[in-house]
Amino acid sequence: MDLSPGLDFETRIFRKPDAAKLLRAELSERKYKAGPLVVGINTDAYQPTERTERITRSILEVLYEFRHPVSIITKSALIQRDLDILGAMAAERLASVTLSITTLDRGLARAMEPRAATPQRRLDTVRALKSAGVPVGVLVAPVIPGLTCHELEAIMKASAEAGAQRAGYTLVRLPYEVKVLFEEWLRLNYPDRADKVLNYIRQCRSGKLNDSSFGSRMAGTGPHAELIRQRYELAVRRYNLNQKREPFDLTKFRGGNPQMALF
Repeated sequence: MDLSPGLDFETRIFRKPDAAKLLRAELSERKYKAGPLVVGINTDAYQPTERTERITRSILEVLYEFRHPVSIITKSALIQRDLDILGAMAAERLASVTLSITTLDRGLARAMEPRAATPQRRLDTVRALKSAGVPVGVLVAPVIPGLTCHELEAIMKASAEAGAQRAGYTLVRLPYEVKVLFEEWLRLNYPDRADKVLNYIRQCRSGKLNDSSFGSRMAGTGPHAELIRQRYELAVRRYNLNQKREPFDLTKFRGGNPQMALF
């Protein structure tokens, strides 16, 4: 769309007001077969405009009507608004949520994600999801060597105490123009450690600021990336964040006309 990943990404929102209508039509197709649907991979499932647009909410309403399983990835506390639907779906093994937490440092969070939920609100959201019976995990992402990597164990411990059942992590990725924006942000906000952080990232990315190679782009390579991986695996075991989630129940799917499933 010829937009920048900087200010344009923050201010230009592309919405799909007919998303629920289109989803209903697809799920009604005779040939459609239910399978786990993930909302929030390319961008957050709960954008700030979701408060008024309610597009994600409308999608969840359709999925629940059809008894279609869904996993949600978000860093927003707004998901608590939809606990009525998610709790009901989870009771039928049709929903799970993963919340991303980057840091527990409120100052760093404010500088890095100024319009996102605070670290404490995210932990409160984990607690609320757990209380509603929704299987919930935490994604420590992005792990930024030299800036947030020292918090890995603390984030996982706090998440487990809040009720998280599983955890994952991803190393910071800086594709395309994002690497330029990140370096500018880093030098502006943390000039004393900018070079150190960038060098650590290069050590994890074969000497570059980004390496999109399949199989290593999420965790990186090299001694520093390996140390982060080992610390993560130890913390997973220590805080019991490797609990298995029950598989989604695909037998409940009401394909075709969902009303016909009542007869």
